[in-house]
This record gives sequence, C-alpha cells and structure tokens, in this order.
Amino acid sequence: MGFVEPCVKVAVLAPVRQLFDYLLPAGLSASARVGCRVRVPFGRGIRIGIIVALEAEPSTGAKLKPVIEVLDDEALVPPELMALARWASEYYCHPPGEVFATVFPLELRRGEQARDALEEAWSLTDEGAQQLVGEARIGPRQRQVLQLAVAAPLRASTVRDFPFDARRVVRELVGRQWLEVQRLSARRASTGAPEDFLDLNEAQAAAAAAVIAGLNKFSPTLLEGVTGSGKTEVYLHLARTLQASGHQTLVLIPEIGLSEQLVQRFQRRFGDAVALLHSELSDRERALIWERCRSGESGVLVGTRSALWTPLPRLGLIIVDEEHDASFKQQEGFRYSARDVAVMRARQAAIPVLLGSATPSLESEANVARGKYRRLRLPERAGGAVPPTLRGLDVRGLPLSGGLSDALCQAMDRTLARGEQVLLFLNRRGYAPVVLCHACGWIARCSRCDARLVLHREAGKLVCHHCDTTLVLARQPPRCCENPALITLGVGTEQLEEVLRVRFPGRRVLRVDRDSMRRKGQFEAACAAVRNGEVDILLGTQMLTKGHDFPLVTLVGVVDADSRLFATDFRAAERFAQLIMQVAGRAGRGSRPGQVLVQTHHPEHPMLQNVLAHDYPTFARMALDEREAAGLPPFEALAVLRAESTQAETPTQFLAALRRDLKPGLPAEVRLAGPVPATMERRAGKFRALLMLSAMRRSALARALHELLSLIDAAPLRNRVRWHLDIDPEEVG
Repeated sequence: MGFVEPCVKVAVLAPVRQLFDYLLPAGLSASARVGCRVRVPFGRGIRIGIIVALEAEPSTGAKLKPVIEVLDDEALVPPELMALARWASEYYCHPPGEVFATVFPLELRRGEQARDALEEAWSLTDEGAQQLVGEARIGPRQRQVLQLAVAAPLRASTVRDFPFDARRVVRELVGRQWLEVQRLSARRASTGAPEDFLDLNEAQAAAAAAVIAGLNKFSPTLLEGVTGSGKTEVYLHLARTLQASGHQTLVLIPEIGLSEQLVQRFQRRFGDAVALLHSELSDRERALIWERCRSGESGVLVGTRSALWTPLPRLGLIIVDEEHDASFKQQEGFRYSARDVAVMRARQAAIPVLLGSATPSLESEANVARGKYRRLRLPERAGGAVPPTLRGLDVRGLPLSGGLSDALCQAMDRTLARGEQVLLFLNRRGYAPVVLCHACGWIARCSRCDARLVLHREAGKLVCHHCDTTLVLARQPPRCCENPALITLGVGTEQLEEVLRVRFPGRRVLRVDRDSMRRKGQFEAACAAVRNGEVDILLGTQMLTKGHDFPLVTLVGVVDADSRLFATDFRAAERFAQLIMQVAGRAGRGSRPGQVLVQTHHPEHPMLQNVLAHDYPTFARMALDEREAAGLPPFEALAVLRAESTQAETPTQFLAALRRDLKPGLPAEVRLAGPVPATMERRAGKFRALLMLSAMRRSALARALHELLSLIDAAPLRNRVRWHLDIDPEEVG
C-alpha cells in the first residue's frame, strides 16, 4: 500500500450542516491540533474552519483538497468547549460551523491572529507635558486629550467615548511626538480599594454553603429568592470562594444595561479581576477580553448570553441570574438557550451551575419536581425590608386620565407628600397604539405588516414596532374621507408622561423607554438620578423591571395589566406573572414599606388573583398542571419550523409538502400541527407560516427532525422560501 496522508475533519465557518475532510500536508501536521483554526479551500473560495478531529485516513473515497494553512500554534478552543459546540449543533439542528463561529470573536473568525491581552494606549511625552504649561498655543481638543493623559496612559477604549473624533486628535499628537504609543494589559489597574463584602444572613449563608459543598461536581441548583432577598450577594460570596481556590466564575445576565447594578457590584468587589462581555463592546475590545479569559487572567466573567462560549480554562462555577428571562434565548441565526446550554456546559465540565430567580421558569420548576435540580430558597428580603402589599384596582366604568384612575393618583399624592418616589409601569412606548379617523373609521396600518402604526408624537411620526417602517405625521390627515378627523386610542408612555406633568405640576417626572434612552450612558444616568432622589415619578416599560434597587420607591403602579391577560401564546400566563412580580419587587426595597397597585378591568381573573396574593409558587403549580394536560413544554419537547416568502401561499405550500412526505415514517409518538399562518401572518413584507412538531420523548423528536432536515434539502420549494428551525421556542407564533 502507498503512503496515505493524514486527514483532518473541519467545521467550516459557513451555513452548511456537515463536517468536511481535508488532507493535512506533511509540513502542517506538526502544528495541527483539535481546536486550531485552518484556512481551507471551499467551493470556489477560501474559508476559515476549525479542526474538530484528526484522522489517519479519509472517511470517504473522494479525492480530498489539502489544508492551505494552520493558523494557530496551539488550540484556541479547549476540548470541553469543542464538545459543547458539537452537542449544541446536534441538539439545535444548526450548522456546526456557525455554532463554532459563536465561540470566536469577529477578528478570529476573519482569520486574524489571536491577540495577546494587550490594549493600544498613548502616554504623555515630556514634549507633550510642556504644552500644558504656561500659555502654549494648542487647540482645545488637543489640550483636553493631553490633560487626560497626565494621570495615566490614554487607552483606546477611552478614546472611543469622546464626543468628538479623538482618534484623529491622538494621531496628530503622536505625529508631533506629544504622545507616544505603547501597549498595556487590557486588565485595568484598580481605581481604589475593593469594596468590603457584606455579611450574609442565615438563609444567604445556607444557600452559599450548599453550593460550595457541591464544588467539583455537576450540581444544578435553582436559587429561588423573593425580590430584594440578596441573591447578588450570594453570587459575590461564591465568586470570592472560587477565586480564592484558583477557579474562574462565569456569571450570565439577561441584558447588560438592565443589570447595571449587578455589574457595578462585581466591579466594586473584584476590581480588575472582572471582565465584562456584551454587544456594546467594539470588536477589538471583545477580542482582548476573550483572550484575557482564555489565558486565565480574568477570574470572573460577567456577560450576556454570548459570554457562555468564552474559553475559561479554570472554570469552577456558572451562575445564571434571572434564569427565567426570555433574553437568554437567541431569536435569530443560531437559536439557542443560553440558560440550557449553560447547564450542559456545567454538566460536561463537572461543576455546579446556579440558576437564580424570584420567579423561576416553568422548565426549572419542572426540573426541581423531577429531582433533576435542587431548590434553595431565600424567603425574606435582605436587611429587614418587608415585601410590598399588592392590591388590584378595579377600573371598570371609572374615568381614566391618560390611563390613570383617581384611586391610583390619590395614592401617588400620598406617597409624594411623604417625600417618597413612585414608579409607574406601562409596557407600551409611544403616544398611542392606534390612530384612526373619527369620521370614517380609517386606521393607520403598516403597509408591510399586519399591524397598526403607533403614534410617536414627540418625533411627529407613525412607527411600526415590528418592522420599523416610519411615516412622517402630516399636518393634514390622509384622504380617507371628505372630512377626516384623526383621533387616538389607547395610551403609551409618551402620553402618560404628558398627563403626569399636568396632574402633578412641579414634580420631577422621568420617562424610561427605548425612545428616551437611546444614547450610551443615558439609562445608567437615569437610574443614578432615581437613587439620588432627583426624580419623583419614574415611568417606563419593561426596562425598569429587572434587578434595579431604588430605595425611595415605595409605590408601584401597574397602569394596564389587562393587555397580557388574554394573549394567545402558551407562555403568556407565565410571562405575565413573572413581569408583575418583578415590577412589584421594585417597591419597598429600603426601610420603608412598599405598595403595588394593579389597574385592571378583570379583577376576578384567577391568574391575576394568584399574583396579587404574592403566591408565585401556587401560580407555577397551576400553570404546570395546565401545560401537562395540554401536552405542552416542559412535559413535551417542541420544535417549530417557520417559513416565509414574499408570495402569500408559498410558505404554507412548502410546509404542507414537508408534512405530507414526513408523516408516513414518523414515530407514532411524534405529533404534527399545521401548517398554520403565524400569529402575525405578514411581517416586514413577508408572509409567514409554521409547522409544529412535539413528542413526549426528546429522542423521538430528534429522529423526526433529522428526517425533516433531509426532506428540506430535497424540497422543490426550498429556494423560494426562507426557513428556520426553532428548538424549544420561546414563542410559537
């Protein structure tokens, strides 16, 4: 037999659902490792891939192309993360190359060299220092940049935050030799002594001890703590224990802006040992932080769902804060649940994972009931604060001004008179959700979606909240009839703010929603203003419900609880209860008692009654019973195949053909439903339909999905639709 060149199996970073064999030339074999990136020929071009296996000979008889280049001297992805990515590709039926692409920062996906954990910086030269002395004639921007470089070198990440093009100014100063380039560790020097750790109360100490007792083995734990019970303090103590033993801690949070207090507390306790990873960072910053974590330099990584894929060689604990939050599910591209993959990563690494929430997901509740997770409870608020009282306000037949009843306004008067703060929750931004003609009934609708346009009066526009179509609100209404007269129906946060300024003159009102908090740092500044007592009435959307500690807020008003009581999605009840309990948790977190008033036209609704009784566990048990009777998750595994096209009938035809071809060989326990139109059938100019598959056993569903993907590859209409498969969907429609 002749000599056979060794081969490598490669996941090409492209949307293809298979691995590819390549020959490994003799000159490259010494440096090739599983977890290294390679440059390979692919189709008519060249692609970056990652080696997932080394093989003595090809698995097929086909003539193979050789690897062009091995890009790394060592494996960038450790074996446990390689295994996790391959598992996720199989579980979520997603192309392996795109899953591995999630592991890398953009620079590495492009084939650039891995960076050392250094950051570009500029230090002040002696000549530069002279320009700040006396009456040197330099521009004001140059002076501002030089002055900031006096105390410490000016870093690239700092330059980005200037309100002008500071990089151009820096280049000018380097050219004049007033600044000189250097490279510093991306790990910042601490700005002061770390903040002292607080003493844990009895329940917190017991929870921390229970987790610590399970170190060095897979131990999934649900930490259920009422809002304000001090879950974050438990996380901090656990991370300190892990750091002392030489291990790293991964803390996943739903959204960076909505978890700013948790992030700040980690930074104050651990200083420069903390790394933050989120979407607002530049590509270079992400690459530097990724390398800090991979090298083991960072002891604690706090980040949103993509942080889950960061190499952490000494990982000893994973914490998922607000584990119930829907933000942990990626809703486009690689549709994975960061919470669920975190549990699998902990399992493969044989380490504990802690899932924290005041309102646990029904999936986690079911796993506790099945004995898969253990439950730890923090039943009382930390610091002696008492839970708020919850009361429903029956507004049937009552006059409402901007959505506010007299009873709620009077409660606000009393609260403000005591020098306390009020938080009003209305999860509807804009001025009004409906604009219609009073003369003929015409309604402003989106031309691309089955949705109404929302009036944003401040901007003078009608906006679709689904596709962002925007129309300028004309001075004259559209010619729907001879004598048009536009009016609005419903209330949004803009209108509520307007009403509050009239009803409570002289009071400081602050609105927090996506429209009012567009600029970087605005939301953090708003939260600081509330904590500093500079705001009397705070109103806003879901942005206010997560993790914020406002000690002076003693009254929370839910302006419209009814909009979510009758939603069609099977998770609607769960989301409603979690949202109300979370927003209620903002009240009375300091030494003063809190009150929550929920305005409703359906005070007798059983779901609302459970929430008002402050009894989430009873609600969860009832909701689980309903899910089990209906054959819904978490009692059956569910997948949704969605298709869309510019042609109205094509998505349904595509899905109907798949169902017809799939059904004869389907395991008996796998159920099919559809195809049916999506809840919003037309969105962004595309018509949408869906096909649902479910089964009691996940293995049976997996076999059905494997067959379904084979049928899609051969489907005649495949190239006339866009489709995606969503495993464990957060929303069906």
